[in-house]
Amino acid sequence: MRDVFVEIWESIRRNKLRTCLTGFAVSWGIFMLIVLLGAGNGLMNAFMMGGEDIATNTMQVGGGRTSKPYDGLKEGRRIRLDDRDVALTGGELFSAHVDQVIATVSSGVTVNYGKKYFSGLIEGNYPERQEMDKIEVRYGRFINEKDIRERRKVVVLSENQAEILLGSDASISRFSLGPLGNGKKGTKQVDVQRLLGERVRIGTFAYRVVGITKSDRMSDSNLFYAPYTTVKTIYGKGQDIDDITFTFHGLDSEAENEAFEEQYRAVVNLRHRAAPDDNRALWIWNRFTQNLQMNRGRNILSTALWIIGLFTLLGGIVGVSNIMLITVKERTHEFGIRKAIGAGPWDIMKLILAESVSITAFFGYVGMFLGMLACLLLDKTVGQSTVSVMDEQIAMLVDPTVGLDVALGATVVLIVAGTIAGLFPARKAAQVRPIEALRAE
Repeated sequence: MRDVFVEIWESIRRNKLRTCLTGFAVSWGIFMLIVLLGAGNGLMNAFMMGGEDIATNTMQVGGGRTSKPYDGLKEGRRIRLDDRDVALTGGELFSAHVDQVIATVSSGVTVNYGKKYFSGLIEGNYPERQEMDKIEVRYGRFINEKDIRERRKVVVLSENQAEILLGSDASISRFSLGPLGNGKKGTKQVDVQRLLGERVRIGTFAYRVVGITKSDRMSDSNLFYAPYTTVKTIYGKGQDIDDITFTFHGLDSEAENEAFEEQYRAVVNLRHRAAPDDNRALWIWNRFTQNLQMNRGRNILSTALWIIGLFTLLGGIVGVSNIMLITVKERTHEFGIRKAIGAGPWDIMKLILAESVSITAFFGYVGMFLGMLACLLLDKTVGQSTVSVMDEQIAMLVDPTVGLDVALGATVVLIVAGTIAGLFPARKAAQVRPIEALRAE
């Protein structure tokens, strides 16, 4: 074995430039594959960040406008959901799949605290909403059952709403870290906890602030929560509601979800004298199917990156095969001498294969190491950068790295491909006839 490595080293030493250029192509291929996969993972993680925390087994339903005439009524009629739709959703007809059912009502209001104010949407809700939407309460609490029963005038605001009401007078200095971990002082943040327990004026009524949630400016910065019964009573909503949200079980495929949606839409539409197949009379937002579509898009992106990376790798493999063919041609005379003194075909093939695998393995692991290093560097630089979208700072890349198992697996595939690339030149070398080889120059 030692003699084989000595011969490989001598062959490489005689052709240093050619070997380095071929090795660079191999390293570049595995390097680009790992960087592309890491950047793709970071992009999808940033895109889906926050979405994985929302319960996917929920549907939200709201009224729309009819798009076709039905039962003697013209199209364009507004469909308004009411309490009977809530009872229908949670009734026996859909009990095989529907679990918790809640309704929401809302109204546009102005919130005042001292001289500060903002205009927003107060949404009457239930405690179950927190779990359904994975609402993160930073300080205080969310709406509870006692609030619902007693119709309390309590409200849960978001952080940015609390900051508006408190203003700069409640600012405190914070110590924050820069993108690369370097400390930066002087950042001013509003101490929103000061608003807990305080009373704010909403319209003509005073509400006590019982909770402050994490701001979600990507969805609705002006939305805040109060007990469902309170909002419905104060704002005279009667039987009408804005939308229905419910959790479900037993719908594990896209086809099952679509079948349920069609059945549900037909039943509710008929109750409102709309065509059973009128998709515009009732809108349904199914988070399960939305999540499936996002995962499908993520898989397509990942597959595309793999294909691009593998074609880049292919360039390095072709280079290895070419250099082995040139090596065979240059060493034809040597192979003839070896065969003349008793070397068999396998002895010749072993030399070529060993050299091919050595070049591929060495430069492949160099490319893998540099690729993993580049992903870490990407995480520490671009991964710490954000872009402003609707006043919300969104990370450009989140954890743009590749697992060690994936990197090692790709490198093993590269080595196997390098072995196959060296097999054809090795067979050609093994088939050299001693007499013809000795005549070769």
